[in-house]
Amino acid sequence: MEPFQNFESKTTPFPYVNVDTDQIIPKQFLKLTQKIGFGKYLFYDWRYNKNGEPKKDFVLNNPQYSGYPILLTLDNFGSGSSREHAVWAIMDYGFRVIISPSFADIFYSNCIKNGILPIILPKKEIEYLFDNPDCIIKVDLNKQQIELKPISRQLKFQIDQSKKKILLEGLDEIGMTLQLEPHISDYENKVHTNFSINVLPKSKFI
Repeated sequence: MEPFQNFESKTTPFPYVNVDTDQIIPKQFLKLTQKIGFGKYLFYDWRYNKNGEPKKDFVLNNPQYSGYPILLTLDNFGSGSSREHAVWAIMDYGFRVIISPSFADIFYSNCIKNGILPIILPKKEIEYLFDNPDCIIKVDLNKQQIELKPISRQLKFQIDQSKKKILLEGLDEIGMTLQLEPHISDYENKVHTNFSINVLPKSKFI
């Protein structure tokens, strides 16, 4: 996993509540065996009509928001099933930050595991961001801060320090385990030494 990079961009407004993982990536697209290739199916039933043609009134089909890596949305984002494919689709599409008043717990964890920063802000601040769509947002994970330009306003956000470390250092579960390798080796050496001491020597009469 790549270390998280700070972003400076406008947001893609997605003013929906209770967006579940089946809406994020419908079940018929879960057959891919890799994490890539899901982006084109993100919000598929909302993005396309029955003929597979893009719906002009859907935000992701609006060229105005093309290339913005920050998704701004509403309460309880990522609810429903625990499918990690939902996060893969968001990542593959190009989003690296999701700002919401609340997330489903498993979805939030899956974001961290895949290098996406989920930011929780109070509803008033979320409403402010929706009301000011032309603001440039600078996300600084190290400072746990969002800076709004050109109005020079700063918004603080909270994140567990272990999750922050995972994102900043680009650690997956294997990488996290490898960081503990000296402690693991030390423990194994102690166990081996104690075992050797406690094993009775063979009798010379056997």
